[in-house]
Amino acid sequence: MFWKFDLHTTSHIDTLLEKEDVTLTEVMDEDDVLQECKAQNHKLVDFLLRPQCMEDLVTFITQEPSTDVEEKVKYKYPNISCELLTSDVSQINDRLGEDEKLLMKLYGFLQNEPPLNPLLASFFSKVLSILIGRKPEQIVDFLRKQEDFVDLMIKHIGTSAIMDLLLRMLTCIEPQQLRQDVLNWLNEEKVIQRLVDMVQSSQDEDRHSNASQSLCEIIRLSRDQMFQVQGCSEPDPLLATLEKQETVEQLLSNIFDKEKNESAIVSVIQILLTLFETRRPAFEGHMECAPGMSHPSFSVNHSILEAVRPRLKDFHQLLLEPPKKNVMKTTWGVLDPPVGNTRLNVVRLVASLLQSNTQSINTELINLNTLGVILDMYFKYIWNNFLHIQVEICTAMILAMPPAPTDIQPDTEQEHARESILIKHLFQKCQFIQRIIDAWSSNEKEQAEGGRRRGYMGHLTRIANSIVHNCDKGPNGPQIQQLISNLSAEDREKWEAFISGQLADTNKRNTVDLVNTHHIHSSSDDEVDFKDSGFHQDSSLQQAFSDYQMQQMTSNFIEQFGFNDEEFADQDDVVDIPFDRISDINFSLNTNESANIALFEARCNEKIQQFEDAGSDEEDIWDQKDVTFAPEAQRRPSSGSTDSEESTDSEEEDVKRDPFEASNPSTDDRMEVDTGLSKISIHHSKHRTIPNDCVEVLPGTSCHFSYHPQDCDGWLSPSEASSSSTSPKDCGTPKAEEETTCSEQRSITETVINGSMKETVSLTVDAKTETAVFKRFANHIHTKMTLQTCAK
Repeated sequence: MFWKFDLHTTSHIDTLLEKEDVTLTEVMDEDDVLQECKAQNHKLVDFLLRPQCMEDLVTFITQEPSTDVEEKVKYKYPNISCELLTSDVSQINDRLGEDEKLLMKLYGFLQNEPPLNPLLASFFSKVLSILIGRKPEQIVDFLRKQEDFVDLMIKHIGTSAIMDLLLRMLTCIEPQQLRQDVLNWLNEEKVIQRLVDMVQSSQDEDRHSNASQSLCEIIRLSRDQMFQVQGCSEPDPLLATLEKQETVEQLLSNIFDKEKNESAIVSVIQILLTLFETRRPAFEGHMECAPGMSHPSFSVNHSILEAVRPRLKDFHQLLLEPPKKNVMKTTWGVLDPPVGNTRLNVVRLVASLLQSNTQSINTELINLNTLGVILDMYFKYIWNNFLHIQVEICTAMILAMPPAPTDIQPDTEQEHARESILIKHLFQKCQFIQRIIDAWSSNEKEQAEGGRRRGYMGHLTRIANSIVHNCDKGPNGPQIQQLISNLSAEDREKWEAFISGQLADTNKRNTVDLVNTHHIHSSSDDEVDFKDSGFHQDSSLQQAFSDYQMQQMTSNFIEQFGFNDEEFADQDDVVDIPFDRISDINFSLNTNESANIALFEARCNEKIQQFEDAGSDEEDIWDQKDVTFAPEAQRRPSSGSTDSEESTDSEEEDVKRDPFEASNPSTDDRMEVDTGLSKISIHHSKHRTIPNDCVEVLPGTSCHFSYHPQDCDGWLSPSEASSSSTSPKDCGTPKAEEETTCSEQRSITETVINGSMKETVSLTVDAKTETAVFKRFANHIHTKMTLQTCAK
């Protein structure tokens, strides 16, 4: 960071401003003057607020620079002056907006004769625009006092910066009431009528373009404002004036009743297209009817259509006799005459008129055969895609739109009125089907002779698809089918062969599969052996395996992405880590449940048969009993209780005789082991070697065992632990007796891997002596217990 290294340097402007005779130009020559001004350097702002400095700044942006100044620095000071005045410093805005003398000096720029200097005009417009945004009340009051303001704006409308300033007055004024007052004031000054007068052949092209663009922007801005401010009670007066029938008639009169001028004609058509704009998606050759076609908010003002309808013949004549254009030579041939901007915009106007779906307009276009002329242009100018897309839009709308509503529909003619007169005209008078087939055949013939594919073929394909689609699913489907059936037998056969052959082949070629997955084979030879080894699809085991793969494999999914803190602890200290890696796996097998139950019970009986003595009157060893403690090796007293606290007291009594016992009993650990027979909870100390213990316990119960050293011959070493199998060592059991009882013993062994710790746990049960031996091997720890049941 710069301030960390103290790289900030003091601006030279502060030193410069300390001079008494410093001038404005000297300050403006400093490189960081703009940065210091935007940072609101107090010394600099105070200097600029001086009356003479403010007057000089305004003078720089309103007067032409001296011709003696070098060209590259000629507009240096005007540019810096504009940036200083528009730096959005509140003190400068206040001084400039409240000083009427400075405003009059600024306003004097508009009183110059046209054309204005475009660069100075941009400086003037920028300064006045920011004042309108920051001081709207003061600036509007000042401008309304100037009687010639609107006249001067219209006079200089050919300068783009002045047009921008006019639009700024409509967009930058935030208070709604003040904006409405400005709109009423401009409407009273007839700004719309004056702009309309600018669009005629006697004016130059710049005025045509800027006046047309101003009117178009006024229309869009006013409509957007109406949709945004729903609660506005007063309508927009400028928009209402533009949509009046007499205003549109005046526009059309300017281009048709006087000398034809392409710039004026195109400008007027642009205004009409903006008036015809609707708030719905553009109908770019869609096959289906546009939604909301008859909704009132999407309809065109009826007065505009009434003003245009009598002039349709003049627009039609423009298609036949456009303004003179020079012969155009292109790489593929000579255009005599070229399409031209006039005819292209007329076709766009016809498309907008068709979108309005008005009966009177449709009837007039049919009487003039305007659609036939447009189709002639389509097939003549084979490389003009601007024309082709407009023709496609026209045909698509005609095919997809429902019949235009009429004012009067007698009951006798109601069924006939539901047919589209445009579709009928297109198929019968314009011979739409025949021209498509002929153009397609002509193109294929030229291509067969080595020629190029014609430029309209892509659009022609979409037009043909539009016919097929609307014939099957469109609202005018029955009418289109009837018109096709009324064709001559030869034309009908050609059309059917065309849609089933050439058109279908073209659509197939145009349908490109981005990814083809049918013939993808692995390059690895290892996978070949598995391709033909499938499983039976109806196998319930395969379904169960699929379900198994979808099961949640852990009780807490987030544990898969890290380690448990207990995995890094000493494994001797952590013996009760829960084994929840696989928490729940549910299999659903569609098998015989009764057979499974019988098999399970038989297996259970087989497993526990050796623990039962059918001819004995002894108690069942699995009956639930209370836990009692007998003397250990005839020397240890029994506690006679299962209370863990009493067992702990018994342990404390033997601490004196056990030099290896831990001094802190609170550090004992606990581990729960489920061996399948009983759940045993064990307490043991943290010694690496644990002596043998013998306690009495009731099988089938969860008990707490306390380990105490025995008075045996010695401690059980790890080597001895690994070799020991069935009975405690040196606990008074002879080796011969141990061998004879092995046949009546049953041993269950479980191996558990917990992190880096591997544990082997075994439980050996002697049914004859009712003795159970528990063994655990882990990290040189050998724990052995003798479990003995006692009769109540």
